[in-house]
Amino acid sequence: MEDSPMDDSPADAPATDSLEAALAHARSQAGATAPTQATVPATAARDLPAGVAAGAVTWDEVLGTGGYASARVRRGDLVRFTDIDGGTCLNLQLHHAALTSERLNPADTVKVQWQAYLGEGSLLLSDLGRVLATIVTDTSAGHDALCGHSNRLMNEARYGHGAAHGPHPSTRDLLALAAARQDLGRRDLTAGINLFAPVRVAGDGGLHLAVPSGVPGVVELRAELDLVVLVAVGPHPLDERPEPEIGGVRITSWAGDRAEPDPFRATSPERLRAFENTEQFLAAAR
Repeated sequence: MEDSPMDDSPADAPATDSLEAALAHARSQAGATAPTQATVPATAARDLPAGVAAGAVTWDEVLGTGGYASARVRRGDLVRFTDIDGGTCLNLQLHHAALTSERLNPADTVKVQWQAYLGEGSLLLSDLGRVLATIVTDTSAGHDALCGHSNRLMNEARYGHGAAHGPHPSTRDLLALAAARQDLGRRDLTAGINLFAPVRVAGDGGLHLAVPSGVPGVVELRAELDLVVLVAVGPHPLDERPEPEIGGVRITSWAGDRAEPDPFRATSPERLRAFENTEQFLAAAR
């Protein structure tokens, strides 16, 4: 006698062996939530920053390790990234929504501002010398604008796997998936900036990643142009732990009010010129 097929389903699993049963089961999940997911509609988001009305929220999502997301935000919107556990690494890519060939340039962001260590007041600059976003709030331990993101070969060498849908996806592959949602491709990706990953340059020129602090932190960006935002959560290229624990990130954006006078506009001659470049483009585009 042949053995009957094994059924590994739990004893209390709902029946889905017919169209009607599968439909009933699917609809019974309405209202269920998961630790990592987008809030839809975004205006249903809860536990918002002080002074932010739910009706103003345009994007709210939680990402875990291996998570990625993309969204469009408008000039003046605020985008908050919250390091939930104090140990994440979020690679950030920005594109000018009206001209997606214009994108975040980490090298120019560092060079123009004479500062490799980004923080509150720092501008995120494009390759055309315009301001894509301003860091208006930063309670983190630091970021990395020098090392770029992991790739598949790097992850395969370190973890034995690097495919996008495997146990150790590379950040570049995750970003490519996020980019595809916005009709962008791998050629549109830059090195990006790793938020919540404090990298310091030693006296000998070596780059060193600080040990995760375990203290939650927040970064808020103000969009200075209409933007396409791509993000992915994964191990930093300098993270040599065999099984790194990368914490989750919550992303929340909302329509903001620009304060006048702008406290970030004229903090240096270089920043003032970058804002002037941006405003000249906006004036010509009207």
